[in-house]
Amino acid sequence: MSATTENRFDRLTALKSAKRRIDALPSVRGTIPEIPGGSERLAQLLGATPRSNRFGEHLALRRWFSDCVGCEPPADRIDLEALSLLVPDAPTEIADPTQWLFLDTETTGLAGGAGTYPFLVGIGWWDAGGFEVEQFFMRDHSEEHSLLVALAERMAERRVLVTFNGKSFDWPLLETRFRMTRAVRSPVPRAHLDFLHPARNLWRLQLGSVRLAELERHVLGWNRGVDVMSNLIPEIYFDFLRGGSPEPLIPIFQHNQMDLRGLAGLAAHVLALLANPESHGKNALDLFGVSRICELRGKAARARALYARSLTSALPEATDRIARKSLARLAKRDGDFALARALWTDMLSPTREGLEAYEALAIHCERRERNPQNAAKLMRSALAELGRAKRLGSVTPVLYGRYSRRFEARLTRLRRKLGRTLLDDWDGEPKEPTESNRNVTESN
Repeated sequence: MSATTENRFDRLTALKSAKRRIDALPSVRGTIPEIPGGSERLAQLLGATPRSNRFGEHLALRRWFSDCVGCEPPADRIDLEALSLLVPDAPTEIADPTQWLFLDTETTGLAGGAGTYPFLVGIGWWDAGGFEVEQFFMRDHSEEHSLLVALAERMAERRVLVTFNGKSFDWPLLETRFRMTRAVRSPVPRAHLDFLHPARNLWRLQLGSVRLAELERHVLGWNRGVDVMSNLIPEIYFDFLRGGSPEPLIPIFQHNQMDLRGLAGLAAHVLALLANPESHGKNALDLFGVSRICELRGKAARARALYARSLTSALPEATDRIARKSLARLAKRDGDFALARALWTDMLSPTREGLEAYEALAIHCERRERNPQNAAKLMRSALAELGRAKRLGSVTPVLYGRYSRRFEARLTRLRRKLGRTLLDDWDGEPKEPTESNRNVTESN
């Protein structure tokens, strides 16, 4: 048997209850399961206490924080317009910060699935000018029912669920565990705010990584210090179940607390930024990020104004092209063809956005300006730029094939429309761009 296979069997063994199967609950059998020997020591180290309900016990821990970014709610009533950018048609409860419940889980695996257990569930809420964190811990997997009951009770008190990647991982996993108990009904949040998606729109171009710890450091200015690596967490828990020392679990509880505090801080910052990007944005990239969110939510007028504002500052070259492309699209939609034309002209280049600008400008010349000859010249220049980009390696073979087919098909149609005599110098092969055809639109 290979070492990998042995390790998998060890994990399965660790998940088995010490004395009985999970369906033999205390309320049914009247017996109390054995829990790992380090459980009492763990409770002492954490200052945690056992909590009981009709399904048995679990370990619970409470902490109150007042020294973190976002420890206080952003306002008594949160800006509904900003919230509508996160949750369209949101219920009125979402504007009440006392209804918000932050949630984060630590699990026996990162892939999810029916065999993955949320052994530590952390929740948090704004209270008394600070941030309250409560954690529920399964000392043995037979305590899952008890843990889920405690979570359901808290979710009934606060109906707006707030997560970071919780829509894709934490909450679907918990819903699965609720269903699998066949005894504990899954709570239904009134609304679910997930801040991973706005974080991607706001900061992925700036930071590359939008891991919560990176956002804390670069956006909130908070360094959480030494932290346990997420990929080590499942094995640490398995070691505890097999009778290992409880001390390595302490950093996992702290990690979960920091995730909740970081999420609260991030939520407050994102809401402030969406409500007033001009005041709370640190740079043009923040304005650009808010523009993207506004456009995605159909707030075209606000998106257009913010795109224009971001272009007046120093955006990175690649982001500048994306902003111009987006602003041109919105300007065209609004009938502002002069602005759209100017933006497309500025973008002409062998980049992806630049090549698309060639095509958009050619369509404009043919359909709006009734000048198919200039449209054909633009397609010739685009094919030449495309060939140059291929030689320089700045365009992938897939994109080269896609654009070349599109451009050649459009040019062929334009040649038929114009008549071959107007394009006798075109031999069907891309040519190097010249100064005249690079700036062909200046003569229009």
